[in-house]
Amino acid sequence: MPVVTAKRLLDWEGWGTVQEGFDAATPYAYVLLQPDTAGRARTAFPVLGSPAGLAAEATVCAQLLQTVARGDNLVLEGPLRNWAGELRRG
Repeated sequence: MPVVTAKRLLDWEGWGTVQEGFDAATPYAYVLLQPDTAGRARTAFPVLGSPAGLAAEATVCAQLLQTVARGDNLVLEGPLRNWAGELRRG
């Protein structure tokens, strides 16, 4: 789970190299249930919506939809499916 401290985001969830935008798309996914916060996240992470960011968004969305299929994150299913549709429409 990310830890927020004084305008810095420390993500200890996964160690290693990930694609550009992945670390912005992950917390964004978890605030989809809160549209105002999701809007602020998109503003705070300008990589979201960029070509690299869109690829990362699709990756995170797909990974979380897999967790839904396993019975986890069920509350996010609707918002994740909406996000996936938006990503497909471009």
